[in-house]
Amino acid sequence: MSFNDPIADMLTRIRNAARVKKAQVNVAASKVCEGVAAVLKDEGYIRDYDRIDDGKQGLLRIALKYTPDGASVIHSIDRVSKPGCRVYRGKDSLPQMLGGLGICIVSTSRGIMSDKKCRAESVGGELICTVS
Repeated sequence: MSFNDPIADMLTRIRNAARVKKAQVNVAASKVCEGVAAVLKDEGYIRDYDRIDDGKQGLLRIALKYTPDGASVIHSIDRVSKPGCRVYRGKDSLPQMLGGLGICIVSTSRGIMSDKKCRAESVGGELICTVS
């Protein structure tokens, strides 16, 4: 299987697994995907993730998180910046998802971080995705 956008593939796998109430999902590992998973874990959208060495590229096993009544914590997860149309934002123009209830994941010169952390550290960058 060949794909051009591993981040979009990761987000689609998470979205699909959450819709069918899977406990965990495997995605192809990369530094960017691992950074996105770390932000999702820090913000409380997933339970945990681990990197699995398979002798090739590796896999990320992401454990999804659900509420006590069985609803997924991730309601929507959407790719913003795509390979054909990159979207960059400064620290002052980062969008606020649902009035601060959701997050935007941003790739900065200091690594991948949430929009809240970007505002605190006064950095902008490429807007990877939005999560609510």
